[in-house]
Amino acid sequence: MGENASFWESLIYAHPTCTTWKQEAEGSIYHLSSIFFVVGFMGGSGFFGLLYVFSLLGLGFLCSSVWAWLDVCAADIFSWNFVLFTICFVQFVYVTYQVRSVAFDREFQELYSALFQPLGISLTVYRKIVLCCDAEVITLEKEHCYAMQGKTPIDKLSLLVSGRIRVTVDGEFLHYIFPLQFLDSPEWDSLRPTEEGIFQVTLTAETDCRYVAWRRKKLYLLFAKHRFISRLFSILIGSDIAEKLYALNDRVHVGQGFRYDIRLPNFYHMALPETPPVQPPPRSHRLQTGSPR
Repeated sequence: MGENASFWESLIYAHPTCTTWKQEAEGSIYHLSSIFFVVGFMGGSGFFGLLYVFSLLGLGFLCSSVWAWLDVCAADIFSWNFVLFTICFVQFVYVTYQVRSVAFDREFQELYSALFQPLGISLTVYRKIVLCCDAEVITLEKEHCYAMQGKTPIDKLSLLVSGRIRVTVDGEFLHYIFPLQFLDSPEWDSLRPTEEGIFQVTLTAETDCRYVAWRRKKLYLLFAKHRFISRLFSILIGSDIAEKLYALNDRVHVGQGFRYDIRLPNFYHMALPETPPVQPPPRSHRLQTGSPR
């Protein structure tokens, strides 16, 4: 204990206390470096946030090195600041290389800006998603079928980039699929990873279409490695299915001008202008004929 106490006492009291303070301020280079430090630590996250932080911190350490070399004339202060400047410079170059390496084709860049960027998905995560589909955009010509009812297996998940897809069952029109919507989200959600199935609807291109396709097995491997991407696709697919259900809701009629609402299955809503109320039949007649629902 005595040796430890003497060590701390020597560490604390080895230097004389400041009895007088310098009247003149340090040079402008020192204050400039402090400004760079203050502004640099206000940087954000992501690639561009790192570029902002490392660039300003590097300038701050460089100014401190110049100040230590010219004004203080202290080799140790200069050495430490110059080493820190070198580290910031290397980090800046590394992040710049990563930003340049995360480059996509025009369609993938537009897809990121429209769908993934508003959700806060970083470019590194988006790059994993793009590589999973081999960074390929597939063309589907007009009146060609993406899937045929009862024939096409469910082995992928596709996202429409441009064009319009018509969905039919037994030749009857159901709804359209528009850009930034999945082509087969209900089929994807209806199967477990180990199950197989076939399409129960026919998907036909009404115009020349472009879409991105992820193979089922390859996408599940990506989900197993990155739980965040799995949750992201779960949200996107759920939202897409909800949009398709609401589109179908506008086409479901129950005769005599009534429309069935999937959100309120116990109620009917008038699709036509309101008509004068009809007097209900006698109670005995209602008991014989049963409820209209």
